[in-house]
Amino acid sequence: MKLPISLIFIFLITNSFGQDLKTIIPEEGESFNFGIEAQNNWKKREQLLDDIANKKKSWDNLTVEDNELFKKYGETYLSMWDAEGGGCSWYCGAGEYTVTTSSELSSNGKISYTSKNLSDLSYKTAWVEGKKGYGIGEIINFSFAPAHPRITTLIFANGYVKSKKAWKNNSRVHKLKMYVDNKPFAIIELKDVYAKQLIRLDKPLGNSDRKNLDKLKEKENWNIKFEILSVYKGDKYDDTVISEIYFDGLDVHCLAKGTQITMSDNTLKAIEELKIGDKIVSYNKESKNYEISVIKELASQFHKDLVSIEFSNGTQITCTKDHPFLLNNLKWSSINPYKTEIDYEINNVVELKLGSKIKSLQHNLEIIKINKIDGVQKTYTIVNLDKNNTFIANGIITGIEKLRVPTFCLSNRQIININ
Repeated sequence: MKLPISLIFIFLITNSFGQDLKTIIPEEGESFNFGIEAQNNWKKREQLLDDIANKKKSWDNLTVEDNELFKKYGETYLSMWDAEGGGCSWYCGAGEYTVTTSSELSSNGKISYTSKNLSDLSYKTAWVEGKKGYGIGEIINFSFAPAHPRITTLIFANGYVKSKKAWKNNSRVHKLKMYVDNKPFAIIELKDVYAKQLIRLDKPLGNSDRKNLDKLKEKENWNIKFEILSVYKGDKYDDTVISEIYFDGLDVHCLAKGTQITMSDNTLKAIEELKIGDKIVSYNKESKNYEISVIKELASQFHKDLVSIEFSNGTQITCTKDHPFLLNNLKWSSINPYKTEIDYEINNVVELKLGSKIKSLQHNLEIIKINKIDGVQKTYTIVNLDKNNTFIANGIITGIEKLRVPTFCLSNRQIININ
């Protein structure tokens, strides 16, 4: 017989708390909502996208209601179940990792509870442990290639979140013991809330020496492991469920090999050949003058979901969808403005599209083609200059990408410092 949901069953593995580990309580994120009203709103959104595709509407004449719909549900998500949208994110250059579990519940007809559901970026599916009882001691292991982009944020969808009823009926994780490279790292105390839960770390996880990615590949894989220590008891089932564990982080950059950077002496150098201390041409938006800047930091990473942008003078640039370009009116623009504002710390970014007028070193250019590039390529970017935040790539004024380091307001977000 099940006890009321208000009671928490806490099961401890022997010596689980015997070590002096910090306890992390995640930040509560966006609440889940997959009810009838949300489903109807998603249908409206899909119809709106169809109308735009069929030119019954355009992005330039959307109503207030239309804009609110996109603001709430986004335009890059394929369905309401998507944890990540189709726009450029950390997963454009990351996500090539494997997840395994010590057990999984056998499938129920068409419904699978496999470990793969933990990393499919869908809130509709879930991993369910297969051990008798509440899954105490069961393990979830994420294995990353040595050159995999570093992680700064852990995101949990705890419980069977596809519906509020399923979430209540099934058990949820209360405490996890987290290991990094099989060494105890922290105790994670998840909240019993029907919402995303985020842990933002002040020190990235993964290999930090990224100057030679080819050499880095020779190292062994690194891993993040979670052990279930205790659970919140479900109303109906013993089974403990986690719908999704996913990540955000660093090292997802930006321009393809061979992109020509304008140097201080007006010669060109391929972006992959740049060195710290090199002097390049930058553009000062305030004075509207070209100036000489010194490179202080560079980065590179393997990346997928790139695009090729062709300009009216025949110039092409291969880059990520969030890479910013300066318009002739000196506004920043990208294919994915929302992501650019987050990653590049730029405000009021506008959408880059066919016909957009771009500021270049010589004269203004128009975008005539945008094509998706399949496969994975090694990409490069300038992370920091001694002054200004721009450089010239293939004659086009573009922006540097500062590495994202979590520095959040302590009044509403918790910084986790684990050394």
